Amino acid sequence: MEKINEITEVVENFLKRESSAGILLMIATALALVVANTPLNIYYDKLVSMPVIIAAGDFRIDKPLLLWINDGLMAVFFFHVGLELKREVCEGELANPKNIILPASGAIGGMIIPALIYVGINWGNPAAISGWAIPAATDIAFALGVMALLGKRVPASLKVFLVTLAIIDDIGAIVIIALFYTENITEVALMIAAVCFLILWIMNKRNVVDLPGYIIVGMVLWVALLKSGVHATLAGVLLAAFIPMREKSNPDNSPVVRLEHELNSAVSFAIIPIFAFANAGINFSNIAPEGIFHPVTWGIFLGLVIGKQVGVFAFCWLIVKLRLASLPSDLNFKHIYGCSLLCGVGFTMSLFIGGLAFQETGINQIFDERVGILAGSAVSAVLGFIVLYIVGKPVHRTEEELPTVEQSPDQAK
Repeated sequence: MEKINEITEVVENFLKRESSAGILLMIATALALVVANTPLNIYYDKLVSMPVIIAAGDFRIDKPLLLWINDGLMAVFFFHVGLELKREVCEGELANPKNIILPASGAIGGMIIPALIYVGINWGNPAAISGWAIPAATDIAFALGVMALLGKRVPASLKVFLVTLAIIDDIGAIVIIALFYTENITEVALMIAAVCFLILWIMNKRNVVDLPGYIIVGMVLWVALLKSGVHATLAGVLLAAFIPMREKSNPDNSPVVRLEHELNSAVSFAIIPIFAFANAGINFSNIAPEGIFHPVTWGIFLGLVIGKQVGVFAFCWLIVKLRLASLPSDLNFKHIYGCSLLCGVGFTMSLFIGGLAFQETGINQIFDERVGILAGSAVSAVLGFIVLYIVGKPVHRTEEELPTVEQSPDQAK
């Protein structure tokens, strides 16, 4: 009994650590790679391809387990992201426009430049071009996990900068999925989704705080979007947008904050690791040299490693030089550069978009986009860690040293 208590205490302490989600994600990825490259790979393939069927009368959802994870569990992940977005927009960092300019600039640059690098490398190949958004994503859990390993060597404001940038990056990913990764539209299912949308709007306007009611309508919305051709995970974001921020009769009660808190452990310690395990299992014996050196693989790798750091850093540098924003008092451009390297950890969102672009269409017979994602994310994580470790602790500029209207950021260093 004493041993069990000790183990329980160790597990609890691990889960409380800021880096625990990122570490668990790395473990799930490593486990998937090990299993996929041993004799156990037969069982791994059978597991992820195992058919899971829900049927009632003529209604039927028949998908392999992998797609239930990618379409179902990831809808919960996007619901959690949506709740975080709503909280930040209503009451958090994104509520103040001045706090958005710098990280938003970095997020925009971090999406545009990697996509351009990928498109430039794969220009002339219509099938490969569909993966242009893969290197545009940032994995917030993985990136924060790496940053957390540095402890107090990382300024607190840099973590806020990374979180805000990643949230805006998630908004961009959601828009990209909605606009560019949808299948043939089914009108009847889309009409059902529209009715669900209307019901959620009415419930929000009446400040209904009955969360089970929202979840039931959200499940119907998920099924409708799944059948409509619009990617089902967007149901999570739409549902989160209608959860009331505050109860009018009791302002201390925030359904958004409560739900976000309740889902945090499930998303961080179950859904994302399960997604990583199911999607990261690359059998390297099946990869030919032409697959490793395929333009898709290199487009993703260079987009994450080069495109992300150039895009994030250059756009932030430009916005500061134009005096449209200023660096926090405990940061300099070396911190921003180290953070821009960490933004190249695409992983979860890159794998997700890669599945939409290639795996579900069956055109990745020669290449495996996951090789570029894993290699690019790993290199970005290592480089970001090294740079931030070398940069060291926060700078401490006094108010006199901070940029003013008369004094440029260069002069204030």
